Amino acid sequence: MSAPEDITASSAPGEPHLTVEKVLLGGGRVWTRRDIVERSGVGPGRTVQIWRALGFPVVDDDARVFTDADVDALRAGERLIEAGLITEDSETMMARALGHHLSRLAEWQVFALRSWVNRGAGDPADGSAWLERAGQLLPELELLQRHVWRRHLAAYAGQVLEAEGDDASVGHRGPGPAGPGEARPAPSHEDADVRDRAVGFTDMVGYTRMTRGLDSSALVRVLDRFESLTGDVVAEGHGRVVKTIGDEVLFVCESASTAADIALELTARATAEPGLPQMRTGLAHGAVLGRYGDVYGAAVNVAARLTAVARPGTVLVDTAFAGELAGMTEYALKGLRPVSVRGYSRLRPVLLRPAPARQGMPDK
Repeated sequence: MSAPEDITASSAPGEPHLTVEKVLLGGGRVWTRRDIVERSGVGPGRTVQIWRALGFPVVDDDARVFTDADVDALRAGERLIEAGLITEDSETMMARALGHHLSRLAEWQVFALRSWVNRGAGDPADGSAWLERAGQLLPELELLQRHVWRRHLAAYAGQVLEAEGDDASVGHRGPGPAGPGEARPAPSHEDADVRDRAVGFTDMVGYTRMTRGLDSSALVRVLDRFESLTGDVVAEGHGRVVKTIGDEVLFVCESASTAADIALELTARATAEPGLPQMRTGLAHGAVLGRYGDVYGAAVNVAARLTAVARPGTVLVDTAFAGELAGMTEYALKGLRPVSVRGYSRLRPVLLRPAPARQGMPDK
């Protein structure tokens, strides 16, 4: 990022958005699609595919919309493919995941910068004001993003290495060494991310009805508190928030007991939180496919269905999840009548509660 004085000097009168874009992208839009195909070595079909996966509309081949940074990014993708880290197919999925997550981050950051400029009594349409102030803060935002990204890389790398060490200590049942003249089987990327995990959905009960009477400021406060509470509890419980969708949060854990503790703590804290609706949670356990930060599988669907039928302030689990907790004295489990929900004609919920002793009450 250039210094603020260099940025403002390059401002183009009447086209502030182009000036801002030039600074952010490290240069102007000088290349057509034909140009970047030639310069990067990536075929025209794939450049269209990657561009669309990032979330941008496809442009005419002769339109000058690409920068040197776009060429560098395509070349970087080619180097990852040559190294064997990704394939051409997974490159598209990687681009889609990056575009989805980073577009949300970018939207918030632009909104924050715009609000900051406005508070400085400047003209919101004044490109020089944007650039001067962005030049002060964008390097700090980049440093923060890079640090958080590396911290998460370190955390997940540690988890994977620890898990692989545990597998080795008990005898990992993966492909053995290749015999003479035999090729070792290639690892399956599709199978590599499938493992048994606990999945949870938590939502606020009566959220839609409550929001009808709230102004935007009050709604922001409720959402902030909900996201803070759920994020804190999941992190403290060593789970991972996959995503937040309005009044609902999806999280995953490596064990059923961890997810159970998180769900019960969420229920307790929400009940004690003034101004926050009660929560309900559905938990399921089984094979879960992790893919580009998201999760898929029957356990995810079951957890969502259980959340939809749970009563306020309760936690429902499926029978597989209940089986994982069998014999653990910290929890009380009560089977309920089968329910018919979308995709499951006889889903058997199990009510999860903390054991009476855990609640500080005498066991009845």
